[in-house]
Amino acid sequence: MPTKRALLIVEDDIAFANALRRSFERRDYDTHICQSVDGVLALIGTVAFRYAVVDLKLAGGSGLECVKALHEHDPEMRIVVLTGFASIATAVEAIKLGACQYLAKPANTDDIEAAFGKVDGDASVPLTERHTSIKNLEWERIHETLVDTDFNISETARRLGMHRRTLARKLEKRRVT
Repeated sequence: MPTKRALLIVEDDIAFANALRRSFERRDYDTHICQSVDGVLALIGTVAFRYAVVDLKLAGGSGLECVKALHEHDPEMRIVVLTGFASIATAVEAIKLGACQYLAKPANTDDIEAAFGKVDGDASVPLTERHTSIKNLEWERIHETLVDTDFNISETARRLGMHRRTLARKLEKRRVT
């Protein structure tokens, strides 16, 4: 029987975390679930994790804090950030802090496992001629400001110079999870 691989799943959506756990356990991973930054800090020294899947937006904290702590604890750990609200700013920060990959939801177990195995970048990825749309630029700016304000809607609206209800309507159209 092959040796189990220790995997930490950091996700505050317990139903999604359990689905990931079951899927990875079928692939012979020894999985553990944490729902917060504090949970990661408490568990970090008890199990020698080789892999981690970290949700970017956690209740009461940022997944980027988890990435930093996990990478500082073990620089060889393969960390994949999984998020429902991907932005260039958070992707860059996640990689700088030690993540090996950054995936937007929905991503399945195959995608995540492939991301664990991807060690080097791919310089042959074709550059696109498509320009970023105004909507995408606006959305990235909203995400960046949300992260800066710890997801405080009122403060984000104030910093962006828009009414709080306008921002709330925009967020309802494109859910942040």
